[in-house]
Amino acid sequence: MRAIRNIFTPDREKYEGVRPINIYLLRALYLLMPLGAGTEAWQVIASHEGPWDHTKAVAWCVWAAYPTLSLFGLIRPLQWLPIIVFMIFYKALWLFVVAYPLWRADALAGNAAEQMAGVFIAAPLIALIVPWGYFIRNFVLLRKADNP
Repeated sequence: MRAIRNIFTPDREKYEGVRPINIYLLRALYLLMPLGAGTEAWQVIASHEGPWDHTKAVAWCVWAAYPTLSLFGLIRPLQWLPIIVFMIFYKALWLFVVAYPLWRADALAGNAAEQMAGVFIAAPLIALIVPWGYFIRNFVLLRKADNP
């Protein structure tokens, strides 16, 4: 029971005041990103033939790059938080700009965007594992945990 309680208690020494459960979930996410989006993106890039549409090429390159870079988050989960926030932001933005208008017009079902919306809808759940206090303190306000 004590071990369960400890994973929900902020660890000031080891994780700069972040709960161990957040660290474990972040590491799981850093591992899942290259296995999911990264694998598909690299397969598309490697198997593509002929000239690229420049817009699609940018999308596939971003989808290959950020999951690949997320592997560094396995080692330093807190320092690589911006890549998670980037992922949450672009997915939430896409849901708001693309999926929501289609849904409001009752045109999302059967649309090519439906499958992506189903995947991107997890962005709010992913946001729950981000230690937002740490992120704001260290990446927005540029303060360290020991220097409030």
